[in-house]
Amino acid sequence: MINDPSEFRKEAHRMADRLADYYEQIESFPVKAQVKPGDVIRQLPDSPPEIPEAITDIMADFDRIIMPGITHWQHPSFFAYFPANSSYPSVLAEMLTATLAQQGMVWETSPAAAELEERMMQWLKQLCGLPEHFTGVIQDTASASTLAALLTARERVTGFSINSSGFHADKPLRIYITSETHSSIEKAARIAGFGSNNLVKIPVDNQFAMIPSALKEAIHSDILHGYIPCCVVATIGTTGCTAVDPVKAIGEVSSHYNVWLHVDGAYAGTALALPEMRQYSEGLELADSYVFNPHKWMFTNFDCSAYFVKDTEALIRTFEILPEYLKTSSRGLVNDYRDWGVALGRRFRALKLWFVLRNYGTSGIRETVRKHIVLAAWLTLQMEKEKGFEILTPTRFSLVCFRYVPEGMTTLEKINEFNQQLELKLNDTGKLYITHTKLNGKYTLRLVIAQTYVEERHVRDAWMLIKQLVQPS
Repeated sequence: MINDPSEFRKEAHRMADRLADYYEQIESFPVKAQVKPGDVIRQLPDSPPEIPEAITDIMADFDRIIMPGITHWQHPSFFAYFPANSSYPSVLAEMLTATLAQQGMVWETSPAAAELEERMMQWLKQLCGLPEHFTGVIQDTASASTLAALLTARERVTGFSINSSGFHADKPLRIYITSETHSSIEKAARIAGFGSNNLVKIPVDNQFAMIPSALKEAIHSDILHGYIPCCVVATIGTTGCTAVDPVKAIGEVSSHYNVWLHVDGAYAGTALALPEMRQYSEGLELADSYVFNPHKWMFTNFDCSAYFVKDTEALIRTFEILPEYLKTSSRGLVNDYRDWGVALGRRFRALKLWFVLRNYGTSGIRETVRKHIVLAAWLTLQMEKEKGFEILTPTRFSLVCFRYVPEGMTTLEKINEFNQQLELKLNDTGKLYITHTKLNGKYTLRLVIAQTYVEERHVRDAWMLIKQLVQPS
């Protein structure tokens, strides 16, 4: 059992070497874990050990049991979902975070954590060209940020009565989304008491973006039928295909009806660090809240979600509870971030963001993000030139949505089945990892190029493997 600094120092040095070795050797591992359900748990004892076990024994079991069941999100050939990126400066900061073990629920429990968080949100706002009137706070995930937005919208539209009196079923509150909106919105609607039946799906255009005129019609109709419009959720870079809703037009409709507008930029928001990508955020000044995740594409370890609001007072009023044991003499002079979201306990997430922003610099972040976008454009061009491949949505950021249509195959069912099998074959090789969605009924393969250390050679290798596996065996 480690119980003194000297023993800890020895094991910590060994661990540092292991961490460096992992990054050096990561390409030797299959990207996607090749285990079957139950393979890991069958090797774990049913009960905890009675006597202390040595770290060397624990690490041996880590290599034997745990590592085969790891999907390597930091592998440069990880092209699935959206990334949960790490980086060397972020890992170093996480080591400090774990050592300090701060509980930053109020300013007095960790003044540095609170004030660094305040400054980091200001830095992110500058880096991404966000509206000056936004004020930011770090949440754990975009799901938590979305929940905060819906709860605040709920309280504002009801005069902050639901927190005290609960819901009344006579006039349901409505939330407006599209078929492409992230599933966290529906989960938040359930948790916040709206109910899934009060999610109104607005039609999308041929680019899978919300149609503002349809939104206006839906809100107007709901008012006539006795519903209360509460919140509109627009997206900059939807999860399935990185569609971009027209935020400005949606914001004008939302403002006209005094409906809260929340904008989800969880993945694509990092692209706003590039001046040439700011076109996608036009109208963001009309939003009441906005979220993006530095832990997706800004090389900062999970979890770190940047949530911005226009009306800080409404946010705090929604979440503020003040028992005697949390009263402090600094209250009202500082940001007590436990009043800015669901959780009371808060990790020191700002530290890793500080390390990343300083070690990369704004130029390094822009250079890396721009490289990913260029690589995605290159892969898109190769597919457009190759017979049988179809690009199913514009490649706006670094996600390529495609499918392969074998010669002579005409039915949607057969084409979908072929691409589903292609996805399985690709992932079973262990050489890359991709995922899929469905767009207009088409089984669509998603390949996102955004891992921190991905290079052109990884994308070229992926392209060669894809071309190889679409050929008849």
